[in-house]
Amino acid sequence: MKRFHLFEFEDYEWFPNSIRDGGTDFLGFVLRLLNYYKPSVEIIENLAKTSGQRHVIDLCSGNGSPISLVQEKIDHRLGVTFTLTDKFPNLSAFNQLKTNTNGIINFKVESLDLLNDNISSEGIRTLFTAIHHFKPNEVKTILENTIKDKMPIAIFDGGDKHLGSILAILITHPILFFFCSPFITPFKWNRLLFTYLIPLIPIYAIWDGVVSILRLHKPKELLQMAQNADQDQKFKWSAGKTKNGIGFNMAFLVGRPRV
Repeated sequence: MKRFHLFEFEDYEWFPNSIRDGGTDFLGFVLRLLNYYKPSVEIIENLAKTSGQRHVIDLCSGNGSPISLVQEKIDHRLGVTFTLTDKFPNLSAFNQLKTNTNGIINFKVESLDLLNDNISSEGIRTLFTAIHHFKPNEVKTILENTIKDKMPIAIFDGGDKHLGSILAILITHPILFFFCSPFITPFKWNRLLFTYLIPLIPIYAIWDGVVSILRLHKPKELLQMAQNADQDQKFKWSAGKTKNGIGFNMAFLVGRPRV
């Protein structure tokens, strides 16, 4: 399937945070429900061991659910800590994760624009369900900055780019919204208002979900972008797909400085 970079509502600064957070909370709930990013745990563990880094800086964190899964499953003997960041931080979700993990997961309150702001902290950089928001030239810029800062990076996204994935979103998301919204945490009354009475959250989330499939970068495309960004071959790169426990494909790109 050819890549189409159509618009997503959550990319725009004018989009209301209450609606955006409702969508990221729902996406995080679904990803947790499906255990979608379970294979990422081993990849991040290996990066921590090989790089010596014991901190993860998560970029474009959404509501932080993928990192919360990693934090639960990773070998705790490594002592890895985490920082959540986003251009539009979901502070209520971030605060809940910080409280639930006794600060092992922390966050930046300030907005962090991945293309324009400096990522000053050292650590393994991760992106979950986010790299498709960026066009190929922007992905190249992100990777060039990572290479310049000599920090490992692990990028994870959906790996099933076909009509079936789009149909699955169109069929299952309305059902999940209807039955699951009251149980999504942190609980918010406005989520119920904008789900059941004025269904802005489902409409935007379903649109953005479908567009996300159309925007996905294939692993071989991500690897090519990495190679274009790393002309001097300062990093070791790997890319591919791996199945999670329920049979969905997770795409990944992993890079670390050569010793």
